[in-house]
Amino acid sequence: MALTIRPIQAADLPEVGRICHEAFMAIAVEHNFASDYPDPTVATALISRLAAHPGFYGIVAESDGKIIGSNFVDERGLIIGLGPITIDPSAQNRGVGTALMTHMLERAAHNKSAGVRLVQAGYHSRSLCLYAKLGFSVREHLVNLQGTPPGIAIPGGAVRPATAADAEAANRVCGYVHGHDRSGELRDAVARGSAVVVERSGRVTGYATQIGWGVMQ
Repeated sequence: MALTIRPIQAADLPEVGRICHEAFMAIAVEHNFASDYPDPTVATALISRLAAHPGFYGIVAESDGKIIGSNFVDERGLIIGLGPITIDPSAQNRGVGTALMTHMLERAAHNKSAGVRLVQAGYHSRSLCLYAKLGFSVREHLVNLQGTPPGIAIPGGAVRPATAADAEAANRVCGYVHGHDRSGELRDAVARGSAVVVERSGRVTGYATQIGWGVMQ
């Protein structure tokens, strides 16, 4: 299959959003999981925000003039974040994912990025095989919990909205836990009002850029 990889354009957003929704829905239903993107509007909203953000770079894969997949990278830090990558269910298992991934990894190498990170659904064994073949290593397991927050307070841990003044302390925490900071992500989260920090004895000991899955990380 002849493929063309090019930067995403505004006119592509509805189709890329549809593919993102259908690709995630298909694999989730196949394994009896809830999809991250339950309807096309949620997926399109995410894709639109990523495409418009100067810290992200997005591409699409075309075959015979038809968009069949997309991929994004978050370039706000030294270690870039990859995804979401989605391929139209009708065009999967034909090398499209490899082409989209290879393009992004070559870009990361050209830009001398310190590394590339991604999160992969554990039940999607085909994508795990692709990532392993491309040189990724499993670092840790993440858990997706769903439900109603209990709304309780933990003695000694004061949670409050994060401000720009918390950046240095939050970056220290991130560096200690992950080995690098994600200052660009934190800065954007503070600006949109979704970031929080937890303080113990007047010291920032943890932070979150967002609680729960949304249309912008």
